[in-house]
Amino acid sequence: MQEPTLLLLTALADAPRHGYALIQEVAAISDGRVRMRTGTLYGALDRLLGQGLIEVASDEVVDGRARRTYALTDGGRAALSAETERLRAVVVEAERRLSTARPRLRGVTA
Repeated sequence: MQEPTLLLLTALADAPRHGYALIQEVAAISDGRVRMRTGTLYGALDRLLGQGLIEVASDEVVDGRARRTYALTDGGRAALSAETERLRAVVVEAERRLSTARPRLRGVTA
């Protein structure tokens, strides 16, 4: 799963959100490292809708502008859960290897 997808599904895991709120959540989750642009966001949302990972929770007009709110589907929740487990396994293995690895000295070859 690509990082933007992971971040968007994570942002929707606890509550439905509209586009601008998703941009803010992705920035918060990534500690400001990822800032989604509007075009990228809506392209990703269209793709996730097509894949059945998210759904439109509501459509409303706020201050004369359309606001669409998105939510995870059961399939989206399952995909996020599976990706979380995959990443957890990678982290466990990386930590195991780091704790058993011998530090290498600069300029010294084996």
